[in-house]
Amino acid sequence: MASIKLQAYMAQAGVASRRKSEELIAEGKVKVNGEVAHVGQRIDAQKDKVHVLGKRLKTAETKRYFLVYKPRNYVSTTQDELGRRTILQLLPETTERLYPVGRLDYESEGLMIVTNDGDFAYKTTHPKFEIPKTYRATVAGTPTYKALNMMREGVKLKEGFTRPDSLDVVEEKDYETVLEVTIHQGYNRQVRRMFERIGYEVVRLVRIKFGKLSLTDLHDAPYRELTKAEVHAAV
Repeated sequence: MASIKLQAYMAQAGVASRRKSEELIAEGKVKVNGEVAHVGQRIDAQKDKVHVLGKRLKTAETKRYFLVYKPRNYVSTTQDELGRRTILQLLPETTERLYPVGRLDYESEGLMIVTNDGDFAYKTTHPKFEIPKTYRATVAGTPTYKALNMMREGVKLKEGFTRPDSLDVVEEKDYETVLEVTIHQGYNRQVRRMFERIGYEVVRLVRIKFGKLSLTDLHDAPYRELTKAEVHAAV
């Protein structure tokens, strides 16, 4: 490996995405050969010694990619200060340091990816790559045509104006309605908040697609590792 940007080296080592790695460098938490690093610094990965928060980095770690079904009442983080169950508890123990790609809120369920590849995480979650994510949302009541049209045209959230890539009614029941909504942003609790803006509460939310990956790809298993072809197609 020749000269490489420090944040890219950190992403390949599984520390975090390039953007998050840059933040760690800017905060003075990264050292190269014993000296505090700076953003934009290039290193020789064969010779230079990189430490993050005092821990030496190595890039020999095998890249792992797991497709996982996150149930309700699990957090999509590596640990939780409240002691709640985490998505990593659904996977077998590995020697690699894994972390989730993006998030699903505590009450939501469905498709997630867990990996140790920072570059992959960046390319599948950053809004500029516009990776679509599809959710099956069950809402209380029956949304009116006017309300659904308002959501299709776009609603205002604190992050800004947003609208779904697609929004379709799947099934109407006596007291609730099932819809499919596709978005490419990743705002916190975005789908729930979009429905709240048009006056409807989401009582169940399941992510059924993440880019080209689908829940059906799990074949009813709680998790499985992605093939090289699937990883390549995902980005």
